[in-house]
Amino acid sequence: MQIDCVYNELIKKICPEHVLRDEPMSKHTSFKIGGPVDFMILPNSVDELQYAIKIFKDQNIEYYIIGNGSNILVSDAGIKGAVIKIGQNFNKVDIEGEQVTAQAGVLLSLLSQMVVKNNLRGFEFANGIPGTLGGAVAMNAGAYDGEIKDVIMGASVINSYGKIVYLTKDELQLEYRNSIVQKKDYIVLEVELKLEKGDVEEIKAKIKEFTQRRTTKQPLSLPSAGSTFKRPVGNFAGKLIQDAGLKGVRVGGAQVSELHSGFVVNADNATAKDVMDLIRLIQKTVKDKFGIELKSEVKFIGDIR
Repeated sequence: MQIDCVYNELIKKICPEHVLRDEPMSKHTSFKIGGPVDFMILPNSVDELQYAIKIFKDQNIEYYIIGNGSNILVSDAGIKGAVIKIGQNFNKVDIEGEQVTAQAGVLLSLLSQMVVKNNLRGFEFANGIPGTLGGAVAMNAGAYDGEIKDVIMGASVINSYGKIVYLTKDELQLEYRNSIVQKKDYIVLEVELKLEKGDVEEIKAKIKEFTQRRTTKQPLSLPSAGSTFKRPVGNFAGKLIQDAGLKGVRVGGAQVSELHSGFVVNADNATAKDVMDLIRLIQKTVKDKFGIELKSEVKFIGDIR
């Protein structure tokens, strides 16, 4: 089916304003990098989401699910296929007592502020993570003293058969920066969290402390995908990279942050190739010097060479 025909099918049930063509991915990633995608869908409901997936599957069009684009690197050539962005159209939150039910597209920072207003503690760690709740569940996101698996009860997902199912905490198989959502390419729709009542001033003080640590130790003023590498067992990626003499090293417009060596940043109009070449340089150098293999925490989409 031709691109125009696919578009015409999509807008039969999805508002044309939510079906974008040749959309630059650089506008939708925290790296500010990435060429155009054939289609970007901004679904407004589960029905629209399932409808788009059915069309793409029927036409053998490859598609990717993203949230806030905070953990991906997209090819400079863009993406042949489609991206379904689960974001601000999927951000409803319901708080009853200590239980929070939230849609996958809500930003972690916004959700953190909402639970604070309800005197709930346990979610402070997520306040500065620049992603959505769905993405956080998929990778069991965490920082400082917590991670998603500490507070989640379960989640509704679309499984590989296109059915909506509820998975308990155990069924989600949450582990360090991974889950069954990633392993099986499920799509998170809604998440149930269990928090605890706490003292609002203590909660705010904890968030303030974490924010201070982030702003003084992380390169928040430059585009990046957060921590570039997973933490090696018994070590820290940033320390290994710094000890390997790579702090501040650049490849094109990409740079190992001078503030925190665990971050690769877009210092000056970096391309995806710049970032990829720098990641490979870091991995090779650390492997040669210390015999430790650094694994990327960033997902790569498209042909990056």
